[in-house]
Amino acid sequence: MIMGKILLNRLKHMDYSIIVVTCLLAGFGLLMIYSSSYVLGYLEYGSANHFFNRQLQWFGLSVFLFIFVALFPYKNYRKLAPMLVIFSIILLILVLVPGVGVVRNYSQRWVGIGPFTFQPTEIIKLFMIIYFASFYSKSEEKLASFKTGVLPPLIILSVMFILILKQPDLGSAALILFACGFIIVCSGVKGRHLLMLGSVGIAIIVYFISSTSYRMERVTSFMDPFADPAGTGYQLVNGYIAIGTGGLWGNGLGNSVQKLGFLPEAHTDFIMAVIIEELGIFGLIILMGAYLFLMFRGVQIAKGSTDMFAKLLAIGITFQMMTQVIINLGAVSGLMPITGVPLPLISYGGSSMLFTMISLGILTNISIKNQMSAA
Repeated sequence: MIMGKILLNRLKHMDYSIIVVTCLLAGFGLLMIYSSSYVLGYLEYGSANHFFNRQLQWFGLSVFLFIFVALFPYKNYRKLAPMLVIFSIILLILVLVPGVGVVRNYSQRWVGIGPFTFQPTEIIKLFMIIYFASFYSKSEEKLASFKTGVLPPLIILSVMFILILKQPDLGSAALILFACGFIIVCSGVKGRHLLMLGSVGIAIIVYFISSTSYRMERVTSFMDPFADPAGTGYQLVNGYIAIGTGGLWGNGLGNSVQKLGFLPEAHTDFIMAVIIEELGIFGLIILMGAYLFLMFRGVQIAKGSTDMFAKLLAIGITFQMMTQVIINLGAVSGLMPITGVPLPLISYGGSSMLFTMISLGILTNISIKNQMSAA
């Protein structure tokens, strides 16, 4: 009886604005995945619905877990934070184990268990946000000491950063680094410590980019893709063609030409190029409006939280998602290197959709708590 009343009270204060926008984005993503992949699905798997059906299955699981975490008290994650860190390290080690880690496009970023594969970095993005929010939600007095109040999580972050680079996946490693860094900035850590950490972080990223020819090619090719349009610049050049032919209103849903084998990863990292080709700049504006709304709600929820853990958790989730949007759109537009970062809720990829929706479910849970406290 008591549990039933608690559940009804949580449903009464549910943040339906986040639910509606999240479902609209995921539904639109399913539509565009079908539109951008039906030719590839038919040619490679004999079914035009292959990629759509797989993403739809992940969507069903994502909705169930979204509802669960939206109703499951977020404060419990604080207790689980150390276990989540250990689990994250184990997963990153498993990725590198031959026979367990799955290789695709020269990268070993997936774990395969029978027919089931998932990308651990998508899990770790969320787990590290929870861990950093938990650790840095201490009082300012405890954060004043760099050795005991700031440094410990950074050692764990460094280990994970190196393991993710082994896959190699610089894009995900940078995303996790940025999200965790933003949590530190908002936690109340001293300015001189922030300046030192920022300088070290930038130096580390520059070093790892310049340390291999593969990463340097990624960085330099986006600056002038037409220097090698049939090689390192091929994907970006075809992305430009898709965007350029879309214009203001697009060529119509389903009428993309570049998805017919010209644009690599049309249903994954470069799905935005197909969206603009079919729906034009108008489609981009509507999509960005949805993301900006989620960002606005995330900031509001963080500001409305009296619990420092909830505040940092909401900030980390919101910033991580929007950084991912910026990096993906920056790569598609040629303003940033191509890093393989998917567009949240839109790009094909079950792991990405699942943990993006779980993250937004946690954000909804914090919103429920805020509204219940204010009632």
